[in-house]
Amino acid sequence: MNDWKKIKHLYLRAGFGLSQDELVSKKKSKWSKEINQILRIKDQSFELSTPQEFSSMVDGVQLQKGESDDNKEKVQKAKRLTPLVNADWVRRMATTQDPLLEKMTLFWHGHFACQSKLPNMASIQINTLRKHALGNFRDLVVAISQDPSMILYLNNQQNSKKKPNENFARELMELFTIGIGNYTENDIKEAGRAFTGWRANPIKGKAEFIERRHDFGNKTFMGKTGKFNGEDIVDIILEQKQTARFISEKIYRYFVNARINDGQVSQMTDVFYESNYDISKLMQFVLKSDWFYDDVNMGVKIKSPIELLVGMMKTLKFEFKAHRPLLGLQKNLGQVLFNPPNVAGWPGDKAWIDNATLLTRLNMPGLLLVMNHRKGGKGKNNKLRNSISDLSLDISYFQNAPAGLGDAEIASRMVDELLQGPLTVRKEVLYARLRGTTQADRNKEILYRVMSLPEYQMC
Repeated sequence: MNDWKKIKHLYLRAGFGLSQDELVSKKKSKWSKEINQILRIKDQSFELSTPQEFSSMVDGVQLQKGESDDNKEKVQKAKRLTPLVNADWVRRMATTQDPLLEKMTLFWHGHFACQSKLPNMASIQINTLRKHALGNFRDLVVAISQDPSMILYLNNQQNSKKKPNENFARELMELFTIGIGNYTENDIKEAGRAFTGWRANPIKGKAEFIERRHDFGNKTFMGKTGKFNGEDIVDIILEQKQTARFISEKIYRYFVNARINDGQVSQMTDVFYESNYDISKLMQFVLKSDWFYDDVNMGVKIKSPIELLVGMMKTLKFEFKAHRPLLGLQKNLGQVLFNPPNVAGWPGDKAWIDNATLLTRLNMPGLLLVMNHRKGGKGKNNKLRNSISDLSLDISYFQNAPAGLGDAEIASRMVDELLQGPLTVRKEVLYARLRGTTQADRNKEILYRVMSLPEYQMC
């Protein structure tokens, strides 16, 4: 297999594809250089910021029962600012020099599925995920257990020694660490007691430990007895190798293939467990493994809505000038950041596609490349079209192809650069009966046709 195909696969899976500028530089590069490049994280200090509008309104806002009508209005206004954090993160994904760091942050956002209603808590949660995304899994789990959005989402706000709430403890084991069938109902009850005392302060955007609400008594959990707190529970869970297996399987499905290869996952499990849950070492092992680049793993993953949107932003060199169109596209495609369908997160794979979302996906290249300057009309697609009208694109790389190339050669070049799997249509359909009068217009139409193929939905 040539280096270029491996490089494309690497950046599609460990990132969001390649920009026009990267297509120029990385087509001439070596895989050995690019794998080291993507693993070298350069900007871990970046953080999403809370919108300034929120900071200026927090005085007097109380998220408590019995709040005044005036404060209720302020709270609702504050909630409407959360999409600004959403847009900020999408922009970061499209422009980052550390694609693996952002891709891992997106992965953990789905794994630790949680709704963030206020912009300060949304930014805090993503910054927490990013900080630990390629660090130690134990640190990540502890940090997310003390995340204010998670505390509110899974009812740990109501978890006290007088009235324990088991919701977070159950999901911690079932969805976040060891997997269903590897713990007992009594383990859930005892773990719930261990996590008592943590509360979220929505205005300050932080978690607080209230000693008088914590159960300091003995707990028996997974065969061990002690005055355990939440961190102790996490440590006991991580002692079980099944936890390393559970996380390795989920990473395999996300980055490699929805169909598990038991032997390869077992290799990952050993690396993860023996490294004391070092996420960076696990990902380095995966991305450097020969089987990661097997043909059976290429072009078989359906892009998530965010992967599709961010990839198109990179390919077409554009960004949303306002957050509403971006939010509208996320809703129509079935994945709104900070708003998963439930605590299990987005199921992914074939669940991304239904009649409605497929139509939006296939129409997006046309909306962006052909109709984005046209307004008017009613219906879902016209609303989408109107919301992104007058969007500026820069597709100069594709329009200014090397002189002397015919339509067929241009089409072959774009297929090689933008698609990973084999074509299921005759290549002639990409350049037959072009309507453009100039070569630049013809190239734009070829680009539109290539990006409208079902193959473009895959990576």
